[in-house]
Amino acid sequence: MYRPYNPNPVAARVGDCTVRALCKALGQTWDETYMGLCLVGMELCDLPSANAVWGAYLKRNGFQRRALPDTCPECYTVEDFVRDHPGGPYVVALQSHVVAADGGDYFDTWDSGGETAIYYWERVT
Repeated sequence: MYRPYNPNPVAARVGDCTVRALCKALGQTWDETYMGLCLVGMELCDLPSANAVWGAYLKRNGFQRRALPDTCPECYTVEDFVRDHPGGPYVVALQSHVVAADGGDYFDTWDSGGETAIYYWERVT
């Protein structure tokens, strides 16, 4: 189920989906997550929203990247994902968006449930 979520300190709704999703999944403030991503980005010489940067940040925080079923890669949505993964927390990657999922719900500034999920990160520690 969709749950509106926007921890951005100035209530911005675009441009920071990576920070929003990760701060929800990690239980951090928006500021903590943004600064953590910036530090990893500086270390890797890339932007905080780059897949390699936020992936490294999640890995350092006990998450592991997982593949999704290959039965219908173009039709497996965020809503399908939360139905099939009622645990969490998770970070779900879409084509050009990132969303947090936990407890059978997904958290975002807009209802991204119909969007196609590509892969996800799961907390393993």
